[in-house]
Amino acid sequence: MFEFDQYLGFLSFLTILTIGFWLMIFLLTFVIPYWLVGALIEYLKYGRNKETIEKKK
Repeated sequence: MFEFDQYLGFLSFLTILTIGFWLMIFLLTFVIPYWLVGALIEYLKYGRNKETIEKKK
């Protein structure tokens, strides 16, 4: 069957795989949409302020 070293290696492989899977899910469902929505809001704010800044000049 498995020796103890192989068992620890298999457990560490599964741990790293699971952490990577949940990190990818977290990034795709929360971080990237949050970043894109924030960038879009900032772009829209800058677009509105751009007109007022140009009028002041």
